[in-house]
Amino acid sequence: MRRRPDADSPPGYVCFSAQDWWYHNQAHSDFQLMRRVARTRPVLLVNSIGLRMPLPGRSSQVLRRIARKAASTAKLVRRPLPDTPRFHVMTPLVLPFYGRPLLRRLNAWSIRAQVRLVSLLIGMPPDPVVVCTIPTAWDVVRPMSRRALLYNRSDRHSDFPESDRSTIAALEEALLRYSDSVLYVSRALMSEEAALTGGRACFLDHGVDLQHFAPSAGPEPADLAPITHPRIGFFGGLDSFLVDFDLLERVALEVPEAHLVLVGDADRSTDQLTRHPNVHRLGRRPYEQIPRYGAGFDVALMPWLDNEWIARCNPIKMKEYLALGLPVVSTDFPEVRRYVDTVAVAAGPDDFVDLVRRALKDGGPADPARRRAAVQSDSWDARAADLITAAERKGTAG
Repeated sequence: MRRRPDADSPPGYVCFSAQDWWYHNQAHSDFQLMRRVARTRPVLLVNSIGLRMPLPGRSSQVLRRIARKAASTAKLVRRPLPDTPRFHVMTPLVLPFYGRPLLRRLNAWSIRAQVRLVSLLIGMPPDPVVVCTIPTAWDVVRPMSRRALLYNRSDRHSDFPESDRSTIAALEEALLRYSDSVLYVSRALMSEEAALTGGRACFLDHGVDLQHFAPSAGPEPADLAPITHPRIGFFGGLDSFLVDFDLLERVALEVPEAHLVLVGDADRSTDQLTRHPNVHRLGRRPYEQIPRYGAGFDVALMPWLDNEWIARCNPIKMKEYLALGLPVVSTDFPEVRRYVDTVAVAAGPDDFVDLVRRALKDGGPADPARRRAAVQSDSWDARAADLITAAERKGTAG
């Protein structure tokens, strides 16, 4: 249900994120966009309500995930950014049942009531712009009074290996059909779904925090400094459905003179890699520290698996690597092909290893200044302004 808002009054924004602000890396697109929208509009970020019910034997690290979500929920509502007082974060109490219609409706009612209460407490204007990044929010937002509904189509979540694929696909289709605007980061996915979205689709490329990832001459982190050069590095989640662990092992084995440095959490054992003496897994680090680690790499990697998820992805870390001026070697996927002048794109595993060797030797394609220049127009500030334009243009709300 939607009401006509006062056209002269800037709306508030309620964003249903696919991530958890308190745990996941704050580089994720919805976090980056919403914290900037909050400079001029009130924002309530709703932490992820999940894609699946964690089940032993089907989901990885079940107890860890449950404990993490409980800790997040216990934080209630907070303003995590002192310099952005309009930005609020909440974690609703969620019953993770998405395959049973009755329980889904009960869950949606509960979450909607929690969001409504928090919105009242923080003074959120009525009829906000609702931004959905996670498809399971459809049941929650469908009856909400709102100015507009934006579907931030950052990934095709039905490709997530632990999801209830048929249920999630149906929720995705509903959002594609009934959202006022659908924002894509993958041109391939945007093209595939054009019949459902028509003129409501627009491409909103990922951005990069240019100031945060500006090269600096500061001291290296204490756990990185003892690792000698050359260093081949990766920062980000070591997710088993995204990262090609076999390819990383090949790099470690076939480029033994270099050290492979991995900065990030993992959803599986990394013994396959860390058993080699030139592999160093430093673990998860706060977003604030990531540029200091990346600046210490001689070559940065994007070692993705060849699967449906990757074919429709657009990794933020590519632009973060480039903003740091790093040589980048990547496996092939559609969005990276737009950067072949500044990123070395491998045709296969053998080529990937060869390109790593070449980048260590001659610095790879382009030079640091040219790599940084390639992303200078891609600030998150500009992307947030584009999102506001898409949300608030006349005729968006029907």
